[in-house]
This record gives sequence, C-alpha cells and structure tokens, in this order.
Amino acid sequence: MAVHRSWLLVSFFLLELLLLEAAKILTISTLGGSHYIVMSRVSQVLHDSGHNVTKLLHETVHIPDSRKEKPSYHVINWHLPEDQQKKLDNRMCLIEEELSNGRFEYHTLVKMYGLYGELCSHLLSRKDIMELLQNENFDLVLLDSLDYCSLLIVEKLGKRFVSFLPLQFSFMDFVLPNPLSYVPVYGSCLTDQMDFWGRVKNFLTFFDFSMKQREIHSQYDSAIQEHFAEGSRPVLSDLLLKAELWFVNSDFALEFARPLFPNTVYVGGLLDKPVQPIPQDLENFISQFGDSGFVLVALGSIVTMHQTKEVLKEMNSAFGHLPQGVLWTCKDSLWPKDVRLAPNVKIMDWLPQTDLLAHPSIRLFVTHGGLNSVNEAIQHGVPMVGIPFFADQPENMVRVEAKKIGVSIQIQKLKAETFALTMKEVIEGKRYKSAAMASKIIRQSHPLTPAQRLVGWIDHILETGGAAHLRPYVFQQPWHEQYLQDVFLFLLGLTLGTLWLCVKVLGAVARYLSGARKVKQT
Repeated sequence: MAVHRSWLLVSFFLLELLLLEAAKILTISTLGGSHYIVMSRVSQVLHDSGHNVTKLLHETVHIPDSRKEKPSYHVINWHLPEDQQKKLDNRMCLIEEELSNGRFEYHTLVKMYGLYGELCSHLLSRKDIMELLQNENFDLVLLDSLDYCSLLIVEKLGKRFVSFLPLQFSFMDFVLPNPLSYVPVYGSCLTDQMDFWGRVKNFLTFFDFSMKQREIHSQYDSAIQEHFAEGSRPVLSDLLLKAELWFVNSDFALEFARPLFPNTVYVGGLLDKPVQPIPQDLENFISQFGDSGFVLVALGSIVTMHQTKEVLKEMNSAFGHLPQGVLWTCKDSLWPKDVRLAPNVKIMDWLPQTDLLAHPSIRLFVTHGGLNSVNEAIQHGVPMVGIPFFADQPENMVRVEAKKIGVSIQIQKLKAETFALTMKEVIEGKRYKSAAMASKIIRQSHPLTPAQRLVGWIDHILETGGAAHLRPYVFQQPWHEQYLQDVFLFLLGLTLGTLWLCVKVLGAVARYLSGARKVKQT
C-alpha cells in the first residue's frame, strides 16, 4: 500500500511538471565578483529546470577567472561609453585596493555605492535596453538584493520579483523579526550568546547600521530623481519589502537560529556542483606530501589582485613552516620578483576550488571568509583559517569560530610565526575537523538540495500568482503600529487618566469628609 501511494505521488508530481509551462524569467547582475558567480548559478539552475531565462549583465563588471562555460541562457550585455568606463574602472580600482589592504571603512563603502548609483543612472537612461526588457513581458524577475539598481529596474518594468541575498540575513534585518537580545546585527561581530554588554553593543549597532543603510540608499537619490516622476519616486527600503520571496545564500549549518517569515528560504550550498577529478599536475603535486596532505589557499578574486607585498611575504614564510603542500590561488604576474616562493608552495592563476575541497588529502582551507567559499568548505567538511578583509567576511568568520569550524586572523596582525602556529593548531586539532564534519551533515541531510528548493519555490509562486499568502501584513504597517507604540501610548494614557481620576475622586471625598467633620464640631 505504501509503495502504491509513493508511486501515485510521483505520478502526480511528474504530471504537474508536464503541465507546468515554462516561465519567462529575468535575472539581473550589475555587480561583479562573488555576486556575478551567484547570479550566474541561479540563472543556470532556473534554465536547467525548463524556464526561459534572460540575464541582464553589465559587460565590464569584474568577472572571476572561474568563468569557463558559456551560459546556455540568453544574456543581454550593456556597457558604458569607453571614456566613462575607463574613469569608472580607475575609481573602482582605488576603492578595491583600499578594501583588500585591510583599510575597510564605512566611507569606502559609501564611495563604492556612489559609483554604482552613477552606473545605475546610465543604465536607466538606455531606452533601447529598457524598452527591450519591457517588451519581453517577463513573468518574474530574480535580482541580487544588494544590487539596488535592479530594484529600480523592476519598479520601472512593474514586474513581480524575487530577491536573492548573497550574504547572511543580518544585512537585511528590517525584513525579518529581529530580537536584539539574541540576533546579532550586521557589523556587531557578535554571536547569538551575548552577555549584558554584548546586548548593549548590539542595540547601539542596530541604530548605527540603520543610519548607515539610509546613507548607502541615498547614493541612488540622483538616479531616482532623474528617472522617476515627482510624486511617484520610490524609496529603496520600501521596494525591498515588495519581494515575493527571499532566497538566502546560507543555512543553519553556519547561521545562528533565528525567527523567519514564511517567504524566507535558505539555499546555502547552491553553488555546489558534482566533483570532478583534478588535473594531473595538481594530483602529482599533492602526492609528494603523502599523508601530510595539502592546504588550499584562496582569498577571493578582488583581494588576490590587490594583496600587498608585505602580506604575501608573511603568508609565504608561514606556509614554508608547514609539512603540508600548499596550493595557492595567486597570479604569477602579481608575485613580487624578489620574494622566493617556499618549496612546498605552488601558486596558480586559477584553481578548481570545489574539486580540491572535496579531495581526501585536504587538511585546511585558508580563505578570506567570503560566504561562497565558506559554504563550499562546509559542504565538504573542511576546517578553515580565515583572513577577513572587508564587507561580510568578518561576520562570516565570527560564525565559523562560533561553530568551532575554524579560526580567524586579522590582516593587520598577520605575522608568519603566529599564522603558521594557527594553521598547525587547526590542522592537528581534531575538534575543528569534527565540527566541520558535523556542519557538513547538517547541510547535506536536508531532504531537498538547494537547487530543488530554489526551483520548487519559484514554481510555487508562478503557479499561485505570487506569494501574497506568505508575506506578513507587518510590511504594510507603519513603524508605530509594528512596535505597538499606539497601543502603548493608549494604555499609558488610560492608566495615567485613571490614576488622575482616582486622585481627583479621593481628593473630593477627603474634602467632603473634612467638611462634614467641621460641621459636626460646630
């Protein structure tokens, strides 16, 4: 009977797939680096599931060297005029250098979004592209929630959209229940287990971060004023609340447990692909070190381009103290000519990171702490040493340390001796490997893969005409209703009014009794 019921369910599922028409879906990618990688993967997953996918791509964004396959879905490229692009590239290069050299400050982030705001204004002025997108009549748009220009594009098109957050959800806490007593705010570098002073810090960070977000959003004010009529100009934070669904590039193998709304779906591990054999030259290098195994080093595409000579020297010296071989993603053209490479180190412009993380001889992953890299390490149960540089990387490493999967080192304090000791501690300490394997089990024991969750929920909202049934009414309430300020003021007024009335009545009674007493005495 159970077998018959299972076959019946499978039959209904297959029939539903056959009856479900392919939807026209637009994905937007105007940011480079890891954002490009994630949105490309999302686009490919949706295309492979049978949907007609079109991706809007800024042609000159920084695209990592890992791009090898030509996408099978349709891509609309756009770019700035050559003279404007050169100016933008020069300004972006300076900002990236500030970030990767450990000089990350808030004003640097504002400058970066200022550039994105200018880029957005140019894109919105491209009538040929905007008319093409309008004429395509897409059923749904899927966008990167940190790519604020995509929100303005969707508003122009008047289409429903799904938001993909490539970072942890603390960056968008205003769209989730956010109990500050145990949910760390982005930038606080706290865990969910806070003492009194931790809760004070988290509370103050909440207001600080809220103000910073407003300033970042304001970098798009010029684009909004230029391309939207007065009286219908959108507010970016309000546009984010219109998302049908939120996909988050993480899960509870890394994240702290917290309350979620029904339209929030974790898809951590989405970038994971079937493991392929590594090239023979890499296999030959690894085999030289026998049971000692090897260490994989990958600090992200942006950091790799802008690492200082001092950092490279300290890292190279530390690797030379390890018995393991070291495979390091580092461009040979950027390596200082006067620095001799350690004999156990091999540098390459590009390495098959996923395949190496799955290799049985890997002992450690040295990473910048980017969420995609952390997710891949968790997927294969590899302990980490993190060297976070900017953005969400320090926050990701806080979670890695809290889960006992690895440790973090500040770039400003990176010295060869302490770095080598830290790597040896993680490699030799069984607790790190054990915790990494425990996180791997949490990630992989989910009944559906991240790709299946992504496609399944997209199909759900396409079939049901949207996700209004999943979005809480709180998004339509003003803040004073959300936090019951009107109820509090009413009850406070009622209480004070009752107390005032009681005092007045008691005073009147007291005066009456006093007067009656005087009459009797006379």
